[in-house]
Amino acid sequence: MHQAVQTLARVTAIIGGLVLVGLVILTTLSTAGRELGIGEVNGSYEILEAGVAFAIFSFFPICQLHGAHATVDIFTSQLPGRVHRAIIAFWEVVLTAALILISWRLYEGMQRYIGNGETTFFLQFPVWWAYSFSFAASVVTCIVAVYCAAMRVGESLSGRMLLPTA
Repeated sequence: MHQAVQTLARVTAIIGGLVLVGLVILTTLSTAGRELGIGEVNGSYEILEAGVAFAIFSFFPICQLHGAHATVDIFTSQLPGRVHRAIIAFWEVVLTAALILISWRLYEGMQRYIGNGETTFFLQFPVWWAYSFSFAASVVTCIVAVYCAAMRVGESLSGRMLLPTA
């Protein structure tokens, strides 16, 4: 199970990374074109906005799997191991609930844009397309988050490490 979740998280991060590289190239070409007087890439802001949102959601799963979110554990790291693991498990469950809530709201937003047919200003692509890509990545995030929450609770109860740490 861990191997499948890890592969899912890595593949999603790689896709997000490739999208991010593409966005960097697009932005560079657009900026260079504007500076050279050729003109910027039409709709680059729209593509950048949609792509960055997707990339962010694509990196959540690998970050979640490795516990690489920012933490402030100056005081809690000094607590006994069992208490420290219980605190980590608690916050993992809370974060999972928050990620599921975000994914649900993203889905609702996508449904609203499907219903109203809104398109972007320059390229005229439906706004819901961007939502759908971000939602797909958020579903992967939720799968990984539920797995991680279950593993962290298991760590808390068993006293042994089941997931890697950052």
